[in-house]
Amino acid sequence: MTPCYEKALDAYMKGMGCPVPQGAAAYDVGKAAGLKVHYFKRRELLPRVRLVLGFLRGIEFASLLDVGSGRGAFLWPFLESFPDKEVHVIDMLPHRAALFRAVASGGISRLHAHEGDVRELALPDNAVDVVTMLEVLEHIPDVEGAIRNAVRIARRHVVVTIPSGPDDNPEHIHLLTKERLGELFGAAGCTRLNFGGVPGHTFMVASC
Repeated sequence: MTPCYEKALDAYMKGMGCPVPQGAAAYDVGKAAGLKVHYFKRRELLPRVRLVLGFLRGIEFASLLDVGSGRGAFLWPFLESFPDKEVHVIDMLPHRAALFRAVASGGISRLHAHEGDVRELALPDNAVDVVTMLEVLEHIPDVEGAIRNAVRIARRHVVVTIPSGPDDNPEHIHLLTKERLGELFGAAGCTRLNFGGVPGHTFMVASC
């Protein structure tokens, strides 16, 4: 049996209208149906994801917005680790936003999926306690606008991970130093910054 994030996978299957026969493995049924079940495979947590989850376990919060949720490398373990938290996710790719909507409609009703650009996300001011922006700022052309709206939406913290040095990913259009992050978050009105990291990645918490 393929190890998976089972609750999220089961919700996805229900949301896609693909019932799993009694005794069958949801992963195998979904794979045979051509569904994107590979997103739900359980893999060893990335060090940066483990670091963010550890930070979240040390604070009190009720709600979170995850920006650029992608394949769910952070989202699925987050949903499993924090089963009582309200979660908003936003991704620019329609097929990924559709995947998150399927999970929500299939039974994880505390998950709210949005498609589009975080700069245009119209959640109210202070709508969630925490905003996570994990491996996304280096991809966004208008990084100032993205940070400004994230700070507006966050009631308490914005959590960021970024590459700590240059790499060969052509989709990385910024190399953001700690100094540059300080400038950007300061301009957005958030100056209390704490830095850490794991090999290859910078971790930052901006307290709003």
